[in-house]
Amino acid sequence: MKKFECLAVGSVPHKSLDKAMSLVKENFSQIPFWPQMVKIDKNEDMIVQFTQNMPSFFSDGDKIYLETESDEFFGDLETFFEHYGKIVKSGNDKVLENYAVGYSLAFEPFIEIVRETKPAYAKGQITGPFTLSAALTDKAGRCALYDETLREIIVKTLSLKAIWQIKRIKAASPETTPVIFIDEPSVSQLGTSAFLTISAEEVTGMIKEVSDLIQENGALSAIHCCGKFDWALPVNAGVNIINFDAYAQNPAVFHSEIKRFLENGGKIAWGVVPTLDKDALQKADLQQMIRVFENGVKNLTAKGINEKIILDNSLVTPSCGAGGLSEELAQKAMSLTCQLSKALRANSD
Repeated sequence: MKKFECLAVGSVPHKSLDKAMSLVKENFSQIPFWPQMVKIDKNEDMIVQFTQNMPSFFSDGDKIYLETESDEFFGDLETFFEHYGKIVKSGNDKVLENYAVGYSLAFEPFIEIVRETKPAYAKGQITGPFTLSAALTDKAGRCALYDETLREIIVKTLSLKAIWQIKRIKAASPETTPVIFIDEPSVSQLGTSAFLTISAEEVTGMIKEVSDLIQENGALSAIHCCGKFDWALPVNAGVNIINFDAYAQNPAVFHSEIKRFLENGGKIAWGVVPTLDKDALQKADLQQMIRVFENGVKNLTAKGINEKIILDNSLVTPSCGAGGLSEELAQKAMSLTCQLSKALRANSD
């Protein structure tokens, strides 16, 4: 992947699929992605989108929960682990279709873009296993994160959703390398009072299991984290790309982990364009984005990391998904990300 390539993070506010896909084509032709259309279908919300056909998952009106006490659950669980073995160990694509990402309007148009343009890379995504486990509960309101069986179901379901995307991208364009983002906004809360009994090692293990399967199936694994988080976690999980909010965090605090990550071939995706701060985004321009990026690089070089290895392994993104913005601001965020990518490449030539 070339330095300073631009990627998008996920959600968009558009109520027109055609407009959303035009945004993808205009700004992310090098690495197209499928946007999550949260304003059209509530099932495209990141907590619901990857739960389809997850054993024990139920929806009762606006309430969603995991049912673990019924006879149906134990039968579904047996079938699920049988399916998982057939897919992971035997590569059974027919069984894999049970774990398609059905809650997505944009996925098939995205696949058409991949088929037509045959890009070097194409981006998909799943909700991270920690974030999803922290958000889902059983019928009694107990968090799935504290139930080993539910946690395993979530990790393996997400892994299958990732593999399905990889296979679809590869079928559309065999020479394209899929990049699967593991969206983990809740990782920034690890260590707070809400998750005191959950260790970083446990969360690292969850993410590593998903990341390893992504890589074993011929794709790159990436992680998107919001807010301030401990970089040791994604580094130890063995992901290929770490995407962070360059407005919320000075990564130089974790210079030792970042140095190790870069020296082992990892890439940093700088979330430079401020999608989480509407006022900042309205005022933002290209020169300001360049300054934010350059200041971040200077902070790392001041800690002894070689500037060349940073620049050679830097990508740019919005700071987070754009689903909470107006369509106009979302368009600005995506356009700025594309402009920043071009400007940084031009400055480096």
